Amino acid sequence: MNKPAIITPVAGSTSVKTYREAINDALRQEMRRDPNVIIMGEEVSGGAGCPGQDDAYGGVFGVTKGLMPEFGRERVIDTPISESAIIGAAAGAANNGLRPVVELMFFDFIGVCFDQIFNQAAKFRYMFGGKSRTPMVIRGTVGAGWRAGAQHSNMLHPVVTHMPGLKVVMPSNAYDAKGLMIEAIRDDDPVIFLEHKIMYDNKCEVPDESYAIPFGEAAFPRQGNDVTIVAMSNMVNRAIEAADQLAKEGIECDVIDPRTVSPLDDEAILESVEVTGRLVIVDEAHERCSLAADISSIVAEKGFHSLKAPIRKVTAPHTPVPFAPELEDAYVPSVEKIIAAVRDVLEA
Repeated sequence: MNKPAIITPVAGSTSVKTYREAINDALRQEMRRDPNVIIMGEEVSGGAGCPGQDDAYGGVFGVTKGLMPEFGRERVIDTPISESAIIGAAAGAANNGLRPVVELMFFDFIGVCFDQIFNQAAKFRYMFGGKSRTPMVIRGTVGAGWRAGAQHSNMLHPVVTHMPGLKVVMPSNAYDAKGLMIEAIRDDDPVIFLEHKIMYDNKCEVPDESYAIPFGEAAFPRQGNDVTIVAMSNMVNRAIEAADQLAKEGIECDVIDPRTVSPLDDEAILESVEVTGRLVIVDEAHERCSLAADISSIVAEKGFHSLKAPIRKVTAPHTPVPFAPELEDAYVPSVEKIIAAVRDVLEA
C-alpha cells in the first residue's frame, strides 16, 4: 500500500509556524499571486477605520492580522454582523470573477446562512450546466475545549459534508493547513475550510514557499498492521498520541488523517483495513449521522470481508457541548477512550 507521510517534503527553506501563522501565510501568498483573492468577514481587517487603529485585531483568533496594511481595505473587507450577507455577497463576487475567502467567526453560526451556502453557492455549477464557477472559501472555527459553551463549540462537518457541491477540508496540523488553504483558494468550487480552535497555537515545520496539497488524499502520520484508526481535525493528534502509547506495548496502529472529508479518500481507508482487519474511527461530532457513522458504513459495505472484529466508533455523546470544564473534557473523545477502543477490537 502506498502511504504518504504526514509531512510531504517541499524544496526550499522551512520555518516553525503555528497553525494560525500557516493559514495567514497561505492567505498572504495567494493574495500576492492573484489580485482577485479578497478577504471578507467580521473584523478581519483589524479595526481599520477606528481612530488610531490600522491593524490591531485580525478576527477573533487573529488569523488575518497584518493583511489589511499590505493589501488595503478594498481587499480585506470588514462586513456587517450578518452571516447571510457575508456569504451571499461572497457567492455573488465569486460568480463575477473574484476569489473571496470569507470568515464565519464560529462555524456554529452557519444556521443563519444555510440558504446562501446550501441552496445557492453549492448548486450554481449544477444548475447552470457546468458553465458557472463559484471559487469561494468559507473559513470557520469548530470544536470543543475552548470553554466557549454550546453555541460556539460544535463540530458541524457532517452537516456540510452531506451537501453535494461543497468541498470540506479539516487540516490537523500547520503544514497541512497552509497547503490545503492554497489548494482551496485555487479551487473553482465552494470550499468549507474548518479550523479547530484548539490547534491555533500548535506548531510544526512549514515550507516558506507556496505549495498546494490536493484534496482527497489521506495522510498516514503513523503506520502499523494491527489496527486502523481514522481520525479528523484535532482528533488526529489524539489518535497519534494513543498510537504512540500503544506502540510501547507492541501494538502498531495505522493512523489515517483524511485531511478532506469531501472528497473522502475511502480507498486509503479500505486498503488499510484490508491489512489490519480492525477499524476504530474517532470523530468529535455526535455519533448519529457523523463521519464516523459514514466511514463505518463504507467499510461495512465495501470491506466487510476484511474485518476480523466489529468496527468501533469513538465520538462525542448526543448532547450539546457542556460549559462546565470537567464535563466538556469528558465530552470530547480522549486518548484513553481511543486506547480502550483499540484494545476492544483486538480482543474481539
